[in-house]
Amino acid sequence: CAAEGASVIVENVFENRFAHAAQLRRMGADIFLSGRLAVVRGGRLYGAEVQAGDLRGGAALVIAGLAAQGETQVMHPQYIDRGYAHFEENLRALGADVYRI
Repeated sequence: CAAEGASVIVENVFENRFAHAAQLRRMGADIFLSGRLAVVRGGRLYGAEVQAGDLRGGAALVIAGLAAQGETQVMHPQYIDRGYAHFEENLRALGADVYRI
């Protein structure tokens, strides 16, 4: 979402893989969806309150929040916790300004 240019992603396995796109849009992402196709145009992301709805989508929202200008709050982190042990501690070890409230 933050890289220059456009990316085309085709999902052939999971029907709802792009469910978190609406949350990324809340952060300013330019994402066009059509069935199993997503076109993402790079741009600036802004902090927002977003909702994690699944494991990978929630992790993507955290990473997008780290790239965004301003503060991002990712609600429902229990989805992330199911698959990533010590997620915020590992990100902090890499220099991220992330914490759980």
